[in-house]
Amino acid sequence: MLRVFSSLLIFALLPFGFIQAQLNNHPDHIKTENGELIIHPILHGTIVFEWNGLNIYVDPYGSKDLYEGKADPDLILITHPHGDHLNLETLNSLNTEGATFIVPQAVADEIPEKYSGQVLVMGNGESMERNSIQIEAIPMYNLPEEGARHAKGWGNGYVLTIGEKNIYVSGDTEDIPEMRNLSGIDIAFICMNLPYTMDINQAADAVLDFEPSIIYPYHHRGQDMHEFKKLVDKGNKDIEVRLKDWYPGQ
Repeated sequence: MLRVFSSLLIFALLPFGFIQAQLNNHPDHIKTENGELIIHPILHGTIVFEWNGLNIYVDPYGSKDLYEGKADPDLILITHPHGDHLNLETLNSLNTEGATFIVPQAVADEIPEKYSGQVLVMGNGESMERNSIQIEAIPMYNLPEEGARHAKGWGNGYVLTIGEKNIYVSGDTEDIPEMRNLSGIDIAFICMNLPYTMDINQAADAVLDFEPSIIYPYHHRGQDMHEFKKLVDKGNKDIEVRLKDWYPGQ
């Protein structure tokens, strides 16, 4: 008993930086009804999904070395035009020749002409099927809407249905009703960084409302992911919070 208590005490006294160092950005493997889904956390708001030979990049951002060993993208989803989501330096460093871009109109207006023949535009509430994946564009915006950094209709969150798994990627959003009204979400990626999106309390409360099976806090610079996990665990232990290193080397 004393050994257990001592171990717990030592863990409690460890500095946050040490705990942060224990995070990793190793891929997660999730079984679907049609093949294995591999999730690669990359950087900040960037995710790479692999499924049945298909490679889906969400908001590619960061240096080329972050993508070493990854297959070239087949689909590139971009949520909005801010530079940590639509990053032309990153796009130019990747082989995007065979990729289709799924973007809101605001991104299509800013993307270079060389990509224009590869771009499909989606507005909030629209859906399409591409490469056996159902894609739905979900609003992402700040509250109050007036004067918001992220205006309603300007960007997209996305719900992807891959092998019967419903995956929500929030983009840069605040605690909006369209997120709380989601249902049947298996995996969710939820942003949380002030002053641009929401804090951990808003994010946790929203997650407890729409109840995804697995939640990844991402795009969280400056926020305490471990405290977010405590809030979700306390509210609903059936929601699995997976913590990853979204800022490798930082």
